[in-house]
Amino acid sequence: MTRYLITGATGMLGRDLQTALAGRDVTALGRSDLDVTDLAAVTSAVAGHDVIINCAAYTKVDDAETNEDEAYAVNAVGPRNLAVAASAVPATLVQISTDYVFDGSATTPFAENTPHSPISAYGRTKAAGEEFVLAENGARSYIVRTAWLYGKNGPNFAKTMLKAAGTRDTLNVVNDQVGQPTWTVDLAAQIVLLLDSDAPAGIYHGTNSGMASKFDQARDVFALAGLDPERVLPTDSSAFVLPAPRPAYSVLGHANWAGAGLAPMRSWQQAQAAAFAAGVFETA
Repeated sequence: MTRYLITGATGMLGRDLQTALAGRDVTALGRSDLDVTDLAAVTSAVAGHDVIINCAAYTKVDDAETNEDEAYAVNAVGPRNLAVAASAVPATLVQISTDYVFDGSATTPFAENTPHSPISAYGRTKAAGEEFVLAENGARSYIVRTAWLYGKNGPNFAKTMLKAAGTRDTLNVVNDQVGQPTWTVDLAAQIVLLLDSDAPAGIYHGTNSGMASKFDQARDVFALAGLDPERVLPTDSSAFVLPAPRPAYSVLGHANWAGAGLAPMRSWQQAQAAAFAAGVFETA
């Protein structure tokens, strides 16, 4: 029987992965259980497992601008440690990565083999993590890049929008940043699909299909909730100055799924509707 280890297991993706792997032999370790920056601890934790799914990450994008060393330890050294340990077993490693490894200057979806071009500290550290994984355990690793994640157990843009709708007549939402809103339940299911297949090692883009701005996403969830989408007004990102630059275009291409004989994830609208029906955006 395959033995799975989830690191960063108490985050929103980690928790949905535990659900997606229910009934299997899973060890789920949160941050308090395993410090991925400690090679000895990682080596001990990885021993005896066949598959490691690394959800551990420093995801505070703005804080990383002034704490890049701390972000690098978790996002680069951590994956390196896991890759070194996985290589010694040997075990398969799934490294969760991000659209932030790109600069967002494209106008068509980023292909999986696009060279890194990060514009933020967070992006630099995640790109370094990818490079370590490929160097140390590349033949047995999947790098799964995702973007604009939301879920029941973590940051949730649509829920924030619905909550704000209860206290404000109109909402100004940026329409000049484009990406792929992605439900953690769908990503978890896609990771399990990948592991259950005989897909080649390499890079895969784990995002719901299509593309949207935050403005589009907010209007869509207003409609799902029976609210007037016209209450959502467009604005541009210059109205919201943040420490870390955001990629303006974060749409990721899905060619490698087809190459592996697997279907890409469903559309972001279908996923958001299913998440709404599942109560993921309930504000009470």
